[in-house]
Amino acid sequence: MGSFSVWHWLVVLLVVLLLFGGGKISGLMGDLAKGIKSFKKNMKEDDDDASMAADSPPAGNISGPAPHARPSTEPKTSNSTHPAA
Repeated sequence: MGSFSVWHWLVVLLVVLLLFGGGKISGLMGDLAKGIKSFKKNMKEDDDDASMAADSPPAGNISGPAPHARPSTEPKTSNSTHPAA
């Protein structure tokens, strides 16, 4: 019970080809290649965007928090609908 020999791998490959057919496998490999190319392209674009952002000065100013409103010194009134006795 060691590693598989070349003959084992050839039998596995033959079974896979019989089950899925050559057309489906080549289509899957083509889709995989397109996905990899798209991933690399997007990674390159992200690197370009990051280098452009590092070269440019910061955009705009960020203001601090607004000052808090002072609490009212007027006495609180009740909005109760009960008649006063």
